[in-house]
Amino acid sequence: RLRLHEEKVIKDRRHHLKTYPNCFVAKELIDWLIDHKEASDRETAIKLVQKLLDHSIIHHVCDEHKEFKDVKLFYRFRKDDGTFPLDNEVKVFMRGQRLYEKLMSSENTLLQAREEEGVKYERTFVASEFIDWLIQEGEATTRTEAEQLGRRLLEHGIIQHVSNKHHFMDSNLLYQCRMNFRRRRRLMELLTEKSRLMPESHDSPFCLRKQNHDNRKHTSFLSVSPTKEIKIVSAVRRSSMSSCGSSGYFSSSPTLSSSPPVLCNPKSVLKRPVTADELLMPGAPYVRKTFTIVGDAVGWGFVVRGSKPCHIQAVDPSGPAAAAGMKV
Repeated sequence: RLRLHEEKVIKDRRHHLKTYPNCFVAKELIDWLIDHKEASDRETAIKLVQKLLDHSIIHHVCDEHKEFKDVKLFYRFRKDDGTFPLDNEVKVFMRGQRLYEKLMSSENTLLQAREEEGVKYERTFVASEFIDWLIQEGEATTRTEAEQLGRRLLEHGIIQHVSNKHHFMDSNLLYQCRMNFRRRRRLMELLTEKSRLMPESHDSPFCLRKQNHDNRKHTSFLSVSPTKEIKIVSAVRRSSMSSCGSSGYFSSSPTLSSSPPVLCNPKSVLKRPVTADELLMPGAPYVRKTFTIVGDAVGWGFVVRGSKPCHIQAVDPSGPAAAAGMKV
């Protein structure tokens, strides 16, 4: 968007005696994308811009065309007319980006190489020091508020515990920035569906075990911790996963069978076994809730374990289940 402004592709335009501020012509944008190697051909460029349209990043100036076409129609970025939807996820992402830039500034000494459990990690920060820093920077007024901010940043994949064993808490535990906001993301990545399906080490929040280069060290996500028994399974970022008894997770999607094997054997999150009778007993400390979860292209974003009753083992923070209110 900023590059389009700089090169005057986005500017005020007139049509039928009416001025449309800060807009671009669909056909000219396609030309620009091809000239700047952002797309290989016009068909690919149209698909890319349609993604932006589908996600309400751009829109037709009169909101009359939902399908992007290679013609002389006016479109505009919602950031340029104040209609960009700032939902909670976007707000956390933008706040995380601002904090990332502050952390990476040359004056900041919060990020350092440190050891936890005998393993050395680069560019880490101590949770309690991070909370002190958030208060000092005016990002939070109390330690509780700062801790809640840290938890939101972790749940949205912006920071992580160095070995993915803990949620964020006011402690001496070490954390790292998980997302590199300074990496320039090419528009073509919007069409690279593989990045959503395959586990990645830098911004895949729902890998129950991230694959390491030597396959000897194992890390886990939030409540999941390693045990002596290890299962070899195919793991994906988010899919409709199933389990049976104490067996390891497996993907029900045949199209993902080529995923690399990942060591994965999550430990139960239950503090003690609970029977179905206990759950239904009058006066029991349990609340009955019904969630309606609308799955997306890769599943529902949660993992079930056990039977009679079953329980939620893990929830993808960016998935449909989390959006519906489901928690571990």
